[in-house]
Amino acid sequence: MRGLSIAASVAALTAPGAPFEMEEKVISGIATRVWKNAPPSLRAVFEASRAQGDRPFLVYEAERLSYAEHYRKAAALARAFAFRFGIRKGDRVAIAMRNFPEWSIAFWAAAAAGAVVVPLNAWMTGPELLYCLADCGARLLVADAQRAERLAPHLAGLPLEAVLVARAERALPPGRLDFEAALADEGELPPVALDPEDDATIFYTSGTTGKPKGALGSHRNICTNLLSIAFARARTLLRRGEPLPAPGTAPKTATLLSVPFFHATGCHSVLCASLYAGNKIVLMYRWDAERAMQLIEREKINGFGGVPSMAWQVIEHPNFERYDLSSIESIGYGGAPAAPELVARIKARFPRAMPGNGYGLTETSSVTSQNAAEDYQRKPDSAGLVIPVCDVRVVDAAGNDVAPGAVGELWVKGPNVVKGYWNKPAATAASFGGGWLRTGDLVRIDEEGFLYILDRVKDMLIRGGENVYCVEVEDALYSHPAVMDAAVIGIPHRVLGEEVGAVVQLKPGAQVGEETLRRHVAERLAAFKVPARIALRQEPLPRNANGKILKRELKGVFA
Repeated sequence: MRGLSIAASVAALTAPGAPFEMEEKVISGIATRVWKNAPPSLRAVFEASRAQGDRPFLVYEAERLSYAEHYRKAAALARAFAFRFGIRKGDRVAIAMRNFPEWSIAFWAAAAAGAVVVPLNAWMTGPELLYCLADCGARLLVADAQRAERLAPHLAGLPLEAVLVARAERALPPGRLDFEAALADEGELPPVALDPEDDATIFYTSGTTGKPKGALGSHRNICTNLLSIAFARARTLLRRGEPLPAPGTAPKTATLLSVPFFHATGCHSVLCASLYAGNKIVLMYRWDAERAMQLIEREKINGFGGVPSMAWQVIEHPNFERYDLSSIESIGYGGAPAAPELVARIKARFPRAMPGNGYGLTETSSVTSQNAAEDYQRKPDSAGLVIPVCDVRVVDAAGNDVAPGAVGELWVKGPNVVKGYWNKPAATAASFGGGWLRTGDLVRIDEEGFLYILDRVKDMLIRGGENVYCVEVEDALYSHPAVMDAAVIGIPHRVLGEEVGAVVQLKPGAQVGEETLRRHVAERLAAFKVPARIALRQEPLPRNANGKILKRELKGVFA
C-alpha cells in the first residue's frame, strides 16, 4: 500500500490535538482509555443535529423527513414524555416497531428526555415482547399498529403509563394513544442533565438459547461507537495515501438501511452515526435485493450492507445490470461470517466500492474491529484491526493468555463495553469482570494485529478429539462458485462424538452435487474437517432479525 503503515496511521490520528486523541478515565473503578472528543451524551448528539437544517435525514417510500422536521417532532415527543406522561431520567421507554421514521423519532425523544431506551425485536411474539417489557420495567411503550395488536392480550398488569401507537389504520381501542397526537406540544427539550456514564439503552440479545438478556448500555458506550466508526474510515484513508477532509467538510452520504433499528448495528452504527455526521438514511420496509437496487438508483445511495448474504443477493441478482448502481462507494457487513471470495466479487461488480467488514456485539455497542479497502482485500478472512480505545486478550479455558497467533477466547475491554445484563447478576458475573467482557468467541490474532473470528466457544465441533471451527469449513464451502450461503453443524456420532455436517443454499440456477462440494472442501482443509454430509437447498437459511443463522433450526436436517 502506498499510504502510511498501520502504526503510523494510528499514531497520526491519535496524537495530542488530533481528532481521535485519547485520554484515560476511571469508569466503575476501572482505568479506561476513551476518545477525548466523543460527545458526552446522546442528547448532545441530537441537539447538534439541528445545525443540519433542511438537509434530508430519513426517506421511507414516498415520505421524506428533514433534519429540522425530525428534530421538531422528536423534541415535541420528548416534551410529551416528560410533561404529559411523567417520564423521568432513568425510566424505561420501550420501542416495538419495524423500521419506520417514527422509530427514530421515539428513540431520540426518549434519549434526549433522559429515559433509558429499550428497543424490542419486532419479530418477537406477543409473549416474548411481554417478557422484555416486564423484565425492563418499561413505563411507556411506543409501538406500530402490528406490534400493538400483537401485544394487546398481554399488557394487563404491566406498569405502563401509556401505549403510543404509530401508523394505526383504524380507531384505537381505549388505553391506546395515537403517536401523532403526542407531537402537539412543540418547543424546547425538557431540562435534564446527563453524564456519559448514565444508563442510555437496554438492547435485548437475540436469545438463540434461553431467555433474552438485556444489555445495559451507557451514553459513553454509544458515543464511543460514533468516533470508532469515524476513526476506522480515517485510518483507511491514511492507509490508502489519501488526505483527510478538513473538519466539517466531509461529503454527506446516503445509506440504505437493510438491518433493523432494534439491532446494535442498525441503531448505533447507522441511525446514531448518520445523525451525528449529517447523512441521509433510506429505510426499507423489508429486505428485497431488487427493491434495494431500485432505491440505490433512485436515492443515489453511497453505501449499503448488513449481513454477507445481502451483498451476495445483490451481486448475484439476475437483474443486476438493469440498474444504475454507480453511486455505491462502500459495502459493509458483519454479524455473520463472510466468504473471502465475496471481496473479489464486490470489486468486480462495484469497481469504486470499498468493501469492509468488522466485529462487534450488542455487548460492545457495535464496533470492536474493522477491516476495509486494501487491508480487507489483503486479508479477506479477517475481521480487521481492533479500535485503539479497546484492549483485547486471547485466553485459554483457564483465563490465561495464549501464545501469539494461537486460538483462544476473545476478551474485550474498553469504553464501548456495556455495564452488564439488566436484572441478571449471575449472567453479568459470568460474562463481565474487571472491565473485561468474555465474548465466547474463539479467535486468533496475527502478527500485524488482525483479528480472525473462528467460532463460538459453544458452537465449535469436536470430532474424535479434534477441534473443528465451523467458520473455517463454511469459508471453504463459500469459495465454491455455486454456494450462496452455508452453515456447519454437528451431527451426533456414536464413536467420534460428532461429525461435520453442512447445510448449503445454492445460488439461483446453480447445480452441484454433495460429493463435488466435499471434494472441494477436501482440497482446502484436513480430512477430519470435511463434512460427512451436506444438505443442498435453494431456499435461504433461517436467520434471526440480527442476521445470525439459527443453527438450532437446522439440527433436524440430519436427524
